[in-house]
Amino acid sequence: MAHMTSHPAPGPTVGFDLDMTLIDSRPGIHASMRALAERTGTYIDADLVVTRLGPPLAEELIHWFPAEEVPAVADLYREMYPSIAVAASLAMPGAVEAVSAVRAAGGRAVVVTAKYEPNAKLHLAHLGIDADAVIGDLWAEQKAEALREEGASVYVGDHIGDVRGARAAGALSVAVATGPCDAEELRTAGADVVLGGLTEFPRWLSDYLRDYLPARA
Repeated sequence: MAHMTSHPAPGPTVGFDLDMTLIDSRPGIHASMRALAERTGTYIDADLVVTRLGPPLAEELIHWFPAEEVPAVADLYREMYPSIAVAASLAMPGAVEAVSAVRAAGGRAVVVTAKYEPNAKLHLAHLGIDADAVIGDLWAEQKAEALREEGASVYVGDHIGDVRGARAAGALSVAVATGPCDAEELRTAGADVVLGGLTEFPRWLSDYLRDYLPARA
């Protein structure tokens, strides 16, 4: 009599934001903005810039440069960025473990970020964070396109823009209060789960999988 082999359902695809979710890019961005100010002769308050990370680069540059100059200045910044920002930026506490937890559960970890994609990939490679896919240049609701395409059922981010992206994709919004938005702001924006940081994520994931996997079976 043939034995039926039951294969466990694969784990979920979990999306992660990059800046202030997986990586603390403040030191790198601060140094890059100071270098940009020096190169262009334009005043930029780098201390202020790093308090509001998340939105696309152009939205920050418009505070300091005339609109018509922003595209060229953004290109210059992106070109200077790898040699200045990558080595200076750190993994957020629990980031490597959070991605590993998804993969250990048979899931896929994908990074969906507003950051310029080649630079996002450099950060992850430098820090040894091994994502299954990296999609850049998407912000807020635009992130939903990539999340749906990748089949993500969860999206983890630190900004209300990330909550909006998760909701637009029909994914569970898991927010970490490690960026510019506090827990209350994230809850008000509609986050389904608010964690203090990624160090709490593996335990949350194991609880989620206990409910998720039977539902998938």
